[in-house]
Amino acid sequence: MKRQVLLFIAIFCLSSVIGQVTYSIPEEMAKGSLVGNIAQDLGLDVQRLKTGKARIYTGDSVQYIELNRERGVLLIKEKTDREALCRQTTPCALHFQITLENPLELFPVTVEITDINDNAPVFQKEERRFEISETAVIGSKFMLEKAIDPDIGLNGLQRYTLKPSENFVLKLHTQSDGSKKVEMILQKPLDREKQERISLVLTAEDGGEPQMTGTMQIHVTVLDANDNAPVFTKPIYKASITENSVKGTRVTKVSASDADKGSNGEVTYVIGNGMDSVSELFHINSEGDVILNGPIDFETEKYYHIDIEAIDLGGLSDSSKIIIDVIDVNDNSPIVNMISTSSSVPEDSAHKTVIALMSVNDPDSETNGKVHCVINENIPFEIKVTSNNFYSLVTDSDLDRERSSEYNITVTCSDEGVPSLSSSVTLTLQISDVNDNAPVFERSSYEAYIVENNTPGLSIFTVRARDADWNQNARVSYILEDSSVNGVPVSSYVSVSADSGVIHAVRSFDYEQIKDFQFRVKAQDGGSPPLSSNVTVKVMIQDQNDNPPQVLYPVQTGGSLVAEMVPRSADVGYLVTKVVAVDVDSGQNAWLSYKLQKATERALFEVGLQNGEIRTIRQVNDKDVVKQRLTVIVEDNGQPSRSATVIVNVAVADSFPEVLSEFTDFTHDKEYNENLTFYLVLALAVVSFLFITCLVVIISVKIYRWRQSRILYHSSLPVIPYYPPRYSDTLGTGTGTLQHVYNYEVCRTNDSRKSDCKFGRAGSQNVLIMDPSSTGTMQRIQCEKSILDEPDSPLEV
Repeated sequence: MKRQVLLFIAIFCLSSVIGQVTYSIPEEMAKGSLVGNIAQDLGLDVQRLKTGKARIYTGDSVQYIELNRERGVLLIKEKTDREALCRQTTPCALHFQITLENPLELFPVTVEITDINDNAPVFQKEERRFEISETAVIGSKFMLEKAIDPDIGLNGLQRYTLKPSENFVLKLHTQSDGSKKVEMILQKPLDREKQERISLVLTAEDGGEPQMTGTMQIHVTVLDANDNAPVFTKPIYKASITENSVKGTRVTKVSASDADKGSNGEVTYVIGNGMDSVSELFHINSEGDVILNGPIDFETEKYYHIDIEAIDLGGLSDSSKIIIDVIDVNDNSPIVNMISTSSSVPEDSAHKTVIALMSVNDPDSETNGKVHCVINENIPFEIKVTSNNFYSLVTDSDLDRERSSEYNITVTCSDEGVPSLSSSVTLTLQISDVNDNAPVFERSSYEAYIVENNTPGLSIFTVRARDADWNQNARVSYILEDSSVNGVPVSSYVSVSADSGVIHAVRSFDYEQIKDFQFRVKAQDGGSPPLSSNVTVKVMIQDQNDNPPQVLYPVQTGGSLVAEMVPRSADVGYLVTKVVAVDVDSGQNAWLSYKLQKATERALFEVGLQNGEIRTIRQVNDKDVVKQRLTVIVEDNGQPSRSATVIVNVAVADSFPEVLSEFTDFTHDKEYNENLTFYLVLALAVVSFLFITCLVVIISVKIYRWRQSRILYHSSLPVIPYYPPRYSDTLGTGTGTLQHVYNYEVCRTNDSRKSDCKFGRAGSQNVLIMDPSSTGTMQRIQCEKSILDEPDSPLEV
């Protein structure tokens, strides 16, 4: 059920009680549920609730509502049960007051508890048995037990149904208290010979959502004879009794007569309020006397409604009602509750300053509940009525601390009952106040920590200072003193909340730029003149894993292939290359580990976890492919970790021609496939041309030699080896270093894919870079020079 909140404010004339707020909430709300924004509804600032020490006063009643001074809202403190609080009384409301100090103020608050459909109609007994004569006339009445539903309104009991309805129908009678008397009316003659026993179901339904029901089984046994039902002399009996009457007091007498004779004319009386407390407070004897069976209190219940039934031995019955009024007596003294008091006031307090607020309540009624209050004489105070049952104690003349620093004020309240009853309470009031204490921080200095890359506005730390003074003199404000950090005003780094002392980050910090800084915070009270003190706060920036590793070697080129060369004779543990990476973070965020993520042959290589060295883990054999592609991932130790990947190309070969052929295929497979058809057609044309020109072969050979020399001279096919810096095994062993380079000369034909190389001695480099946009083969400068110098020299094919 949706919570509905109704709010209205009534303005009172006197300053100590400003307004009244009324809320409406459903019962059974969970603890912590919102009742209403009392600060907003009363037009108060939340800070006023804090400084005024706002609190809820309920007197002797249970506190179901609590005040959250930080938010200025009312919350559910204890779950409320409307039926337990008010039973059938409407409206059902909680009354309390919110008090503020300095100056003292009182705000009456009413929270109306609305009903929800949380109770199903219930019968006291699960079944009811009747013995009815078959001669019972149509229209005979049989009183049924009423169902009890503690809910009210639509959620309360709404209707009854009786099934099956062949022999009987229900008839409801609305009574003066709003309840309904339920009677079962015979509408069809009974025939014992046809049906001796009849089973019926009486269902009580409420009107709530969802609808709830209660049932009672009715068993009718058909008898013979008794054809006259008892009849009460009155439909309603009225009586009265004073509260506190002794047990056994006779309240009234009822009477019912039965026209039958013998046992069929004997009448017994029963009380029909089975589930009410009425059945415990009263009982009725066989003579019809209603006797008090327990204590009654006017303040608890002012009247009682009793349903009674007269039943003869034949099962016929009649019903009636007794209304009992409870008469009040003056049995309660006034109850004086100090809602709020000031233990001390300044001697320069203004005239009519409120010193205390109190409530006076007398549960008795009329004159027994009327109360008058007075205070002792010869003191500079007076008592005033602020509103119904509320009083305020105010100053009546100027106060002088030098003349009197303490007053004992006695408040006496008496009612108008006979005899009169009274109560009194004494208040002790001190007169003082000066601002002589500066705020004191909880520590001499503070250290705070914040992780880099923070969100601007993040709360870093809270500084607190205490002031031993009172009220405004103890109200502390926090100020960030002017200073600079690395030439920049500290206010561009942090800010301080003037009220709470919470230090907020103004910017996002970077550990790699600044690791710590310090500044001073001043605490100043609200006295006149103000007193202050200051404290040093040091902020430490903590590193965060916000930088991924950066790979320094091998360098990833955009247009060339870099390959590390491994001879097929390489032994286990041969050092292929080393991946070098760095991380600009610090601590464990900069600890790097290397893992082999993917490889052409995982069983051939491994990567050192800590040093990034790529080594062979088994003997290289002839079955291993020349082109090996390794993907190495470099991860740092941060949480979460960051990583970078690097691709290492490895050539498993003993000679450069083998490497050259494989890697040229690797870069030009696609282009070669696309031009294959063109080359085949071109070759056929050349053969045809040579066949036709065979007669001029000698001249053609001369021209052919000259053209080939020019082609090699103007070739733009770059093959430039790239040699990385030499390094040795980090373990200090000589094995695994790359110590080979090859000198070679190249002779080429028109089809560079069929070129050949002649190799010379070994050198000291093993890294080969090939340009994927080139289809040429490497050639040494010496070979180029010899061809250029001797254009007519023959080519090796």
